[in-house]
Amino acid sequence: MKQDHDSVLLQPAIEALKIDPGGIYIDGTFGRGGHSRRILLALGDQGQLLAIDRDPEAVAYGRRMFGQDARFRIVQESFAMLGEVSEQAGLMGRVNGILLDLGVSSPQLDQAGRGFSFTKDGPLDMRMDPGSGLSAAEWLARAEMKQITEVLKTYGEERHAKRIARAIVEARKQAPITSTLQLAEIVSRANPAWEKNKHPATRSFQAIRIHVNAELEALQRALRSVLDVLAIGGRLAVISFHSLEDRIVKRFMREQAKGDRYPPGVPVTQDRVAPRLRLVGKALRPSDEETAVNPRARSAVLRVAERLS
Repeated sequence: MKQDHDSVLLQPAIEALKIDPGGIYIDGTFGRGGHSRRILLALGDQGQLLAIDRDPEAVAYGRRMFGQDARFRIVQESFAMLGEVSEQAGLMGRVNGILLDLGVSSPQLDQAGRGFSFTKDGPLDMRMDPGSGLSAAEWLARAEMKQITEVLKTYGEERHAKRIARAIVEARKQAPITSTLQLAEIVSRANPAWEKNKHPATRSFQAIRIHVNAELEALQRALRSVLDVLAIGGRLAVISFHSLEDRIVKRFMREQAKGDRYPPGVPVTQDRVAPRLRLVGKALRPSDEETAVNPRARSAVLRVAERLS
């Protein structure tokens, strides 16, 4: 069973949701249920928790662990479909809290067969839902060098994107790139400047994973539906793990907290601006104690907002 300490920023996220024992909550990224477990502990008999995850292994785990709890249900779907899933469940405008814990879960990283790890050999897959879309190996086999470069630069913020992309294209001419360690070795050899305390393939693997799973598009789509799903006073808590995700969340929350935009110089009162969200506190990061126990937490950021209208 996945223990609570593996869920990053667990206690701050639960506190941020300000759980009403009789409320309705959505865990949009179930993983192995660390956050869901704590939400259920805080809910009373009338409370409800809807969990969402695109990974069939996560969904199966959720049904095994919490399937007998009448307050709990889980759906295999991307959190991009938050609005559609909520509408089908009859929850639009009724949800008291939404939690999104972005990125890759520990089991996905730890299982070599899922293809996320650059330190364990396995098939080069990287799909959160292995039954949907192209695997990383399939994409790398057909993508043009320009596209690979753009993905590495945009989603990995990799300074040596072009050099690494060229090495990938040259390597696949010799043999198909089908395993994680094979790709990690190609990237490592092509990377001329290894960052201290960071594997040279870290940024490239992140970039390819984000692209294969369309993670940033999924986040943007989910955020667009949040205001329709939340009840007035309902809270959104999002844990991001890299600057690209956090930038999207930060921009969304700030724009909705500012409200409607009017041309410069047009006199409008605060009630006419109609902000939809209120920012709750400052962005939170893990403590030194948490990162010492769980090094994967070191880049995490928690942002919280509350629906006003």
